[in-house]
Amino acid sequence: MNEIEEGSELRLDFTKLQKVAKTGLPVLPVVVQDADSREVLVVAYANREALEHSLKTGVATFWSTSRNELWVKGATSGDTLALVDVRVNCEQNSLLYLVRMVGGGVCHTRDAAGKTRRTCYYRSLKDGKLSFTA
Repeated sequence: MNEIEEGSELRLDFTKLQKVAKTGLPVLPVVVQDADSREVLVVAYANREALEHSLKTGVATFWSTSRNELWVKGATSGDTLALVDVRVNCEQNSLLYLVRMVGGGVCHTRDAAGKTRRTCYYRSLKDGKLSFTA
């Protein structure tokens, strides 16, 4: 069991943005939200190449900050995100992708039944512990 992804102990990575900054790569944070339910599915990053690929193909595409490569969501899992709209915040330093899921879910993790989780936000924080949401 991967304690970070499946555990109830809180282990927040407050160094993530420092790690991203150290790569020296120009990226923006991207909030990914279901176009219909408005549920937040994941937060990722995009560089110019990822944004252009998303707009050209209509499939949510990101820049993987851990692998330093283009990440076309669903390329290996089949769980793609059809792009409905791209929104830009007031300071033009983050993006919002409104999407519709094509497939089981968004997260790379799976639930107890082995299904792809719908969202990466599948746990709730209470009293310093994590618990799985319904």
